[in-house]
Amino acid sequence: MYTLKKSLGQHFLTDENISRKIVESLPVTEGQQVLEVGPGAGAITKYLLQLPGIHFKAIELDTEKVQYLEKTYPDIRGKLLNESILDAVIPYEGSFHLIGNFPYNISTQIMFKVLEWRSQVEVVVGMFQKEVAQRIAASHGNKEYGILSVLLQAFYKIEYLFEVHENCFNPPPKVKSAVIRLTRLEQPADIASERKFFVLVKTAFGQRRKQLRNPLKTMFEKELLAQDPIFSKRAEELTVADFAALSHKMI
Repeated sequence: MYTLKKSLGQHFLTDENISRKIVESLPVTEGQQVLEVGPGAGAITKYLLQLPGIHFKAIELDTEKVQYLEKTYPDIRGKLLNESILDAVIPYEGSFHLIGNFPYNISTQIMFKVLEWRSQVEVVVGMFQKEVAQRIAASHGNKEYGILSVLLQAFYKIEYLFEVHENCFNPPPKVKSAVIRLTRLEQPADIASERKFFVLVKTAFGQRRKQLRNPLKTMFEKELLAQDPIFSKRAEELTVADFAALSHKMI
């Protein structure tokens, strides 16, 4: 057997229907490259291994789980990377899909990794703490809408698929969970540069209660700040397209 490690944010999915539903939410074709993040005890891994004609790899930090998985699912041998997704180099050449019941304590960082790898990551299906899933999927004007929403929605279409009850896990987490799907946009937002866009979005939401002309005063010409009515809005009122357009006007 295996032990649960609180430090790694481990809550294992034990509901077979939910496991199947997550895997069914991932579109795959013949020859598809698929990476599972944090397979843990293999709740969705066993269904991924049954998908015909895919090239599968999984990445798991916990050595004990790696040994457990290799013993329980011999088909996975040679396909397991024993490291943290946050330190990993991109595991495939060409595009791939990413799936996982993500460790909740690093799920936001995993999304930043997806952004870093976005030229190769076409689709992500992931289980998150419900609040994080809502934040990623939130649209402008919503109190959940924030840095993660804008940065991810600039490059991906987000679908909030379904929620998962605490009792589907061992041990039951103290939070609710939800599964979302990200599909890379054929036409991503038209941004000036990744650096400018990221700095703009992070700075704007750093003081989300204030009108934008306050937090952004060092990034734009004085006249523009005074004249353009967009700067009298707050960060959460701007669409992704608004932020993209502003990135072209930065000093």
